[in-house]
Amino acid sequence: MTPLSVGFIGLIILVVLLAIRVPVAIALGVVSVTGLWILKGTSAMIGALAILPYEFVAHWSLSAVPMFLLMGAVAFHSGMTAKLFGVARLWLSFLPGGLAVAANFASAGFAAASGSSMATAAAMGRLAIPEMLKYGYDKGLATAVVAASGTLGSLIPPSILIVLYGIFAEQPIGKLLIAGILPGLLTAFIYTLLIVVRCLINPELAPAMQQERITWSDKFRSLIDIWPIPVLVFGVVASIYMGIASPTEAGAIGAFLAIIIAVIQQQLDVGKMRLAISETLLSTASIFFIAIGAVLLSRFLLLAGIPAFLVEFIQGSSITPLELILYSSLIFIFLGMFLDAIGLMLLILPILLPLYESLGINLIWAGILVIKYLEIGMLTPPVGLNAYVVKGVVGDQVELSTIFLGLCWFLAAEVVIVGLLIAFPSITLYLPSLMQ
Repeated sequence: MTPLSVGFIGLIILVVLLAIRVPVAIALGVVSVTGLWILKGTSAMIGALAILPYEFVAHWSLSAVPMFLLMGAVAFHSGMTAKLFGVARLWLSFLPGGLAVAANFASAGFAAASGSSMATAAAMGRLAIPEMLKYGYDKGLATAVVAASGTLGSLIPPSILIVLYGIFAEQPIGKLLIAGILPGLLTAFIYTLLIVVRCLINPELAPAMQQERITWSDKFRSLIDIWPIPVLVFGVVASIYMGIASPTEAGAIGAFLAIIIAVIQQQLDVGKMRLAISETLLSTASIFFIAIGAVLLSRFLLLAGIPAFLVEFIQGSSITPLELILYSSLIFIFLGMFLDAIGLMLLILPILLPLYESLGINLIWAGILVIKYLEIGMLTPPVGLNAYVVKGVVGDQVELSTIFLGLCWFLAAEVVIVGLLIAFPSITLYLPSLMQ
C-alpha cells in the first residue's frame, strides 16, 4: 500500500469517527498516531509523540490563548459586560426593531471583551431575549439575533480562532487580529440593516415600545457604566496596532487590565477569581488537546504526501484562486454543520494551506474568510452550536426549529457579507497594511 493510499484511508476513517461523534481531539490523535506507525514504524511514531506536542504547546504565541480566555472570564464574572445591553437599549430603542439592534451591538461589545462566540450568545441571551419577548418581539427574531451576533466574537479581537489560525498558517497574529476589525463591524452593520428593514416591512416582528422619556444627559451618563469595555478593547487593540506589544503581550495586558478594573470596582472576590481561572484552564486544555491532534494530523498527511498531491492536482487542473476560495467555502460550511469551529479549522487547515500558498492567495485575507465560514457553521443546522446555546437559555419558551428559521435571514445576510469580503479584499487588508 502506498503512503498516499494510507493517507486517504486515514482521512476516510477520520470522517467516520467524527460522524459517530467521537470527540475531535481523540479522533485526530488516533488516526494520526496509527498513520504515523504504519508509515514510519514504532520508533518514528514515539518520536513524533515525544516532540511534536511539546513543540506546539511551548510556542510562545499560544500564550495569548489562555490570556484572552482569562480576560473574558474575569470581565464576565465581575459584571463588566452585564450593562452593555441596557446602554445599547437607551441609545438604539428608537429604531425599528430597536431592542434587536441593541442586542446586536451589545453582542459586538461583549465579543470584544470575551473573544468567544458561545459565551457572547449565552450572556446576551440571558440579558436581551427576555426583554425582547416581554415587548412582544417575534420569537424567531429575538433568539436568532442573539445567536447570530454571538459569532462576532470570532472576528472582533481578541479572537482565539484568529490566534490559532495565525500559528498554523505562520502568519503575523497581530495583523490577523487587526484584519478582523472591519469585517466584524461590517457584519454588525449588515445585521442591523437586516433587522431595521425587516421590521419596517413587517412591524409585527417588533412592536413599537412605549417611548420612555430619555434625555441626552441620560444617554451619556449611561456610558459611564460600560467604561471598562472600551478600556479593555483599547488596551488590546491599540497596543497591537501601534506596535507597542506583541499579540501575546497584548493578551497579558488585557487580562491584567480586566483584573485591575474588577478590583477597582470591587467586583472581584476570591470565589469569582477562582471560577474565572478554572474556566480558563478547562477551555485552554480543551483547545490545546484538539490543536495537538491537528499538529499530529499535519505531520501524518505530510508524510503520506497528500498536500503535495493536492497541490499538483490543483496546479494541473487550472483552478483559479477565486474558484479555490469558493470550493473551500463550501467545504467549511458543509462540515461546519457537524463539527465545532476549532476542531473544524484545525482539521481542514493542513489540507488547504498548501493549496492557498501554491496559488499565491494572501493568507491573512484567506484567514479572515476561514473565520467567517466557521461563524456561519455555528449557525447552520443540525449542529449550529450558537443556536443550541440560545435554546439552553430560553428553555421551553422557544422551539429549536423557530430559532433555526429565524437564523435563515442572518445566513442570507452572511452570503452578502462573504461576497463583499471576497470581492473587496481591501476591507480585510486595509488596517493591517497601515501597521508598522
